[in-house]
Amino acid sequence: MSRAFVNEDAGSGGPAKRYVLPERNDPTFDAVAAEVLLEAAREGETQSAEQATGYYWGEKKLHEHVRRILARAESSGDERLESLARRFLR
Repeated sequence: MSRAFVNEDAGSGGPAKRYVLPERNDPTFDAVAAEVLLEAAREGETQSAEQATGYYWGEKKLHEHVRRILARAESSGDERLESLARRFLR
């Protein structure tokens, strides 16, 4: 196959973007992970946020945190974040 069609970065294994997360055993980890997943989705980086947090999009364990983010988005008029939060909760 021609090298023009080979993605040399494919399968590099690490997140494409760096995320600042507390230690996994920190009680705020899940709330921060929910924020990271939604903000990454806003930027089209969901997969790298999933790798960084260890949670997949729609993770039920994060629904409580995402509902709080949804309420905040509704009150601030952030329609994009509101849309993402609703999609996460489906």
